[in-house]
Amino acid sequence: MPPPARRAADDATLHEAARAVEARFLSIMLEAAGFGAAREAFGGGIGESQVTSFLTEAHAEAITRRGGIGLSESIFQALKERDNGA
Repeated sequence: MPPPARRAADDATLHEAARAVEARFLSIMLEAAGFGAAREAFGGGIGESQVTSFLTEAHAEAITRRGGIGLSESIFQALKERDNGA
């Protein structure tokens, strides 16, 4: 059994990975829902889609930092079980 300090560091790494997966999932869902879709008011242009994708990712990360939808905790528990089984 690893020492408590190492176990805490491993848990922190797993939590961060789980939050990253949840943030990416939310980003994809926000895009599918039309969040950040180009609006005629901005005039469009080649760079607008890039900027809106960054905005969508930032919103998804903010949602995750504030507790998200609970997906990261489920992913964390699954990763922890897999890690403990190895």
